[in-house]
Amino acid sequence: MDVSSTGLRVLQQVAESGSFTAAATRLGYTQSAVSRQAASLEREAGATLFERRSDGVRLTPAGLTLLRHARTILDTLTKAERDLTGTAPRTEVVRLGVFLSAGSVVLPVMLGRLAASDPHLTVTTVEGTTPGLTRALRAGSIDLAVLTSRPPHRPPDDESPRLHTETVEDTELVVAVPAAGVFAGRPSVHVDELVDAPWIAAPSSRSEPLLGVWPGLPGRPRVVHSTRDWLTKLQLVAGGFGVTTVPARLAPLLPPGVSLLHVDGASPEIRRVLVALLPGHATPAVTAVTRAIMAAV
Repeated sequence: MDVSSTGLRVLQQVAESGSFTAAATRLGYTQSAVSRQAASLEREAGATLFERRSDGVRLTPAGLTLLRHARTILDTLTKAERDLTGTAPRTEVVRLGVFLSAGSVVLPVMLGRLAASDPHLTVTTVEGTTPGLTRALRAGSIDLAVLTSRPPHRPPDDESPRLHTETVEDTELVVAVPAAGVFAGRPSVHVDELVDAPWIAAPSSRSEPLLGVWPGLPGRPRVVHSTRDWLTKLQLVAGGFGVTTVPARLAPLLPPGVSLLHVDGASPEIRRVLVALLPGHATPAVTAVTRAIMAAV
């Protein structure tokens, strides 16, 4: 099998992003160039590597097998380039992915602990949704991820091999409301009172969840503002422009003018924070970062 490094990078980026279009953007190619590379890779492999679906592109079992080897090949090429150019890093680098609300709570404490205990480690971070970070782990674009799940806390995906996960904490989902609004001074709100509320939520797609709206809300939610940024969400709440859901762990970081309410009339929504990595990738550096995350929460 005679495959190019470009083809392997296309495979890796498609696995992470879930589409040819997104892979082309990340690589700086045209979509047609990515499609040609994908077709060439399949010819050389003699197997179907990509499953074209209505909600994007997923790798077939054969594609996942090749991806495991692609990660090793591309890492080796990167190390060879560093050796040849004399730019080999003096520190160990761990690429960490965190889900959208975790960074503000986890990262500052975790990085501070590592600076004191393991100064030879460098952590780079990227933010994303749990499905997106799971794809990034599979693609080899990150080494470790902080993910979230809701009951019944199934594995992050159904691919093989199963990701190795470790629970960091369980936290309750609550509703952030304007402190001076109609819910002022209350410790809780009934779920039926939230049906007509103006919601502030993150944009979603078929493969991504709608973040910011109470799960199982009766009726169709009225989303008035859409943003992924948690600071923007909370500032909009403080200004009286809507309500949103947040993990209770964010309470110390709330801006003035925001109150947190428990939701009555519905089952408690417990969010589990966990760290995940591919089996066999628990290097000493990754283990040190995992320990720092566990101690930071």
